[in-house]
Amino acid sequence: MLQRMVSAIGKGFAAPVFLALLPLGAQADCNLDYLVRAGDTFYSIAESHYGDRQNWMLIYYSNQNHANGPAIMPGRSIYVPCPEGQASTPDATPLRQDDADLKLLTGGDYAPFTDQDLPGQGMVTELINASLELAPSPVSYSITWESDWSQHLFPLLDEKQFDMGFPWLKPDCKATPQNERCVNFHFSDPLMLLPIMLFVREDNQFRFTGDDDVIGRSLCRPKGYFTHDLDRTDRRWLSEGKIDLVVGDSPRDCFRMVQDGAVDAATVNLFLGANLIVDMGLRNKVVPLERPLSEEGLHVVISKRHWRGTAHLYRINAGLANLKKDGRYQEIVSRHMEYFRSRLN
Repeated sequence: MLQRMVSAIGKGFAAPVFLALLPLGAQADCNLDYLVRAGDTFYSIAESHYGDRQNWMLIYYSNQNHANGPAIMPGRSIYVPCPEGQASTPDATPLRQDDADLKLLTGGDYAPFTDQDLPGQGMVTELINASLELAPSPVSYSITWESDWSQHLFPLLDEKQFDMGFPWLKPDCKATPQNERCVNFHFSDPLMLLPIMLFVREDNQFRFTGDDDVIGRSLCRPKGYFTHDLDRTDRRWLSEGKIDLVVGDSPRDCFRMVQDGAVDAATVNLFLGANLIVDMGLRNKVVPLERPLSEEGLHVVISKRHWRGTAHLYRINAGLANLKKDGRYQEIVSRHMEYFRSRLN
């Protein structure tokens, strides 16, 4: 079974849960609480309970409150879910109306998060729908799709043509308070965390057990992408010249450089990297290292000059907390990951 999975997804592609053929039913030891022991990781627990460490993301997303990157504390109880079925159209959302009190803005071609052709119009869209249904003092809302993402923050949200937009990455506003997103927008609690991975040549992997392993390496990140995770206060990789950062014209350009041996690794989010490996025919050639380089949240944003900004963010945050309490959060995420995995396979 494991060998069939490896041959289907590309040797060593250990991170994305959606690329693995998940063992179901009696084959998986799941829907239970597990007491973490010394030396455990999400990967080793997935291997023990599912028979394949490639399914670590199921456990990762079920235990966001206990996670510290890929690390978990011994003695802590975590939940091991069973895989859900394929993503389907969600239940009706009666609060979602064309002429609504709350106007939300998003865009497509951002799988598995937002796209009108995805089930539920994407994982994050379905999380937003469910959160607003469970929010205190719920109000009607609309969702508008604009394909040109460059117009979303400025001018559409900044000029309050829409109330809120999603999903957006949050800069490190403590380190860079002058960042235009930090200056102009409030951010919700994270809708979900996005692992940022190191993608390397299969025949030229380096170990990444800690930050010291990255010193002296050359990393490619696409033009226009954030770099704050590379220069946070405990790293200073850029400001102190500890790594060689190569800026690619596009994510594809970075992956071509990895394949050609021009850089040690490309660093993009887990889902984008998985898509690129399939689209560029790089199975068995480029793989992610198991340890995430960083984690970034996807958020709802609203202009700081919006007169109801605090109230709207409270609705999102409270609804999201309720969604996690009743178990629907994990059910939604698991279904969409299964669907994304099936599309890639």
